[in-house]
Amino acid sequence: MTPIDWFLVIFLNGICIGIGVFRSQGAKTSTDWFLANRSLPWWMIGLSLYATAIDSSDLVADSGGIYSLGLTYLVTNWVGTVIGWILAANVVVIPMYRLGMYTNAEYLEARFGMATRVISALVQVQYRTMVLGIIGNTLYLTLAIVCGWGQSAWYAVFVIALIATLYTAWGGLKSVAVTDAFQSVVMLVAAIVLFGVVWKHVGGFAGAEAKLAAHDAALPQRILHVGHDQLQTTDVAAKSPEEIDRLLLLGGRYDPETKTISRQTPVWLVCTALVIAGMAYSIVNHTQSMRMLGARSEWDLRMSVVVAAGIILLVTFLNLMIGAFGRAIYPDPSMMPLADLALQKPDSIYPLLVRDLLPSVFKGLVVAGILAASFSTYDSIGSTLSALITRDIYARTIYSSGEDRHYLRFGQWLTPVVIFGSFAYIPFLQGQGMLLFYLDLVGAFVVPLLTIYLMGSLTPVHPRSGLIGIVAGVLYGTLRLAAPFVANEWGVALLPAFMMDGFASYPCSVLCTAVPMILVSLRCGWQPADQMKHEDAAGWLRDSQKRALELQGGPGRKGHASIPVALGAVMIAIGLFLSFVVFW
Repeated sequence: MTPIDWFLVIFLNGICIGIGVFRSQGAKTSTDWFLANRSLPWWMIGLSLYATAIDSSDLVADSGGIYSLGLTYLVTNWVGTVIGWILAANVVVIPMYRLGMYTNAEYLEARFGMATRVISALVQVQYRTMVLGIIGNTLYLTLAIVCGWGQSAWYAVFVIALIATLYTAWGGLKSVAVTDAFQSVVMLVAAIVLFGVVWKHVGGFAGAEAKLAAHDAALPQRILHVGHDQLQTTDVAAKSPEEIDRLLLLGGRYDPETKTISRQTPVWLVCTALVIAGMAYSIVNHTQSMRMLGARSEWDLRMSVVVAAGIILLVTFLNLMIGAFGRAIYPDPSMMPLADLALQKPDSIYPLLVRDLLPSVFKGLVVAGILAASFSTYDSIGSTLSALITRDIYARTIYSSGEDRHYLRFGQWLTPVVIFGSFAYIPFLQGQGMLLFYLDLVGAFVVPLLTIYLMGSLTPVHPRSGLIGIVAGVLYGTLRLAAPFVANEWGVALLPAFMMDGFASYPCSVLCTAVPMILVSLRCGWQPADQMKHEDAAGWLRDSQKRALELQGGPGRKGHASIPVALGAVMIAIGLFLSFVVFW
């Protein structure tokens, strides 16, 4: 990194943050801080949705995931995230917007009761702080590899988190949305630059295919195409017969000749899991719904996801192909030219190619894009989780009769607690790939919430079914996470082998949540999805809902109401075509 590279990094991110802070003018009320006074236009929301969805974990961790899993992972964004956005904007979030809600957890109380609301908030705190931990780790990898800073890179990560904390706490959602919109432009340009350089270096698809085949004839199909089963092979040559038997409790086949256990997951199950993971991100994640709830009209809300979907269809390809091309250049992590052997892992491929392939100026531009992606998610998750904790836990269960300024300040002071608390996840991200760690926890705790939102919005399930469904789903997820440890330590299978598979856990989690909800509804009766309590009982929560309703912009652009729906369908069709035809 030369001085001009650092100038670009500081200048581009400084401009983005400066504009965001200036435009927000500081939050004066809780409605301003949490919902930007419902003033956000469709294009700004769309850019902010994209900037939040494509953070540094998508650049670094997801490229590492593609290095390991191949292009199959593209299905997550191309299909899952896009479908999730369209469903959220047209089905799930619309009732929240019309009822003056501030968080998606508020909807769950109106539909299913207070306990479901609080559980939703707690799950989201766990889930999104984990993502912040991944971002911190990806920043460390980038600065340690590209800049050669080693362990001292953690000081820079701390400074970046501190800057995001300050402008988020001051300006709230409007500051975040404006900043994200400008940062998204930097991210897009950086993605195009790096893709072009790596594409030329590897020789495009033909060159990548030839390099992969030279290492292993099976690699081109596994890495450059979606339509292949996932095969996991574990070397057990050093294991005793008893240890091998315990590992087999988790599923797989033992080959005594090669001394390996292989587990093969069919591609249809892998794709199903990745689609569910993408939908969970779009629908459960309040960093997404919070922006939609700040829209100036329903039309802006619906149209915003079309903008986000259009960008992510392109940028997902540009960003994540880096992992596939990187596998062609370094077919095995041990071949990566890194002095620190601990950094020789799939997650290092993105910063390694930035270091080795980009000339000065371009390198600064891409690092600026990585930092912009990190800022956009630090600020988004910081403001989102502050809103959830303030409204859905603190004001709902602890102190409900304070003045508006009290809750504004509480949310602002929570922001550094959320952002810096996420550093506790860092030690758990040093072993297996960050993407695989993320997928494990999403399958365990977030998919049950996705099921609750979809069942509540699309079916007439009984209100009592919500709590029972989410408890059943989370119980299954907890057992699945604990199963490998229990099997290895005590030789006990907590679940059937197929229910312990990481990809199978996604549809299993949906069923473990939905089936109890249906059974409860068969016993207690059914209730139309639109019959729900729409106001909090008293105090600040109720008053703030009324304030949001006063700011609501109505349907907006009545003559063009069908345009967002039609364009959303087109985006879904493009994602399906790319995933299951072009790259299959």
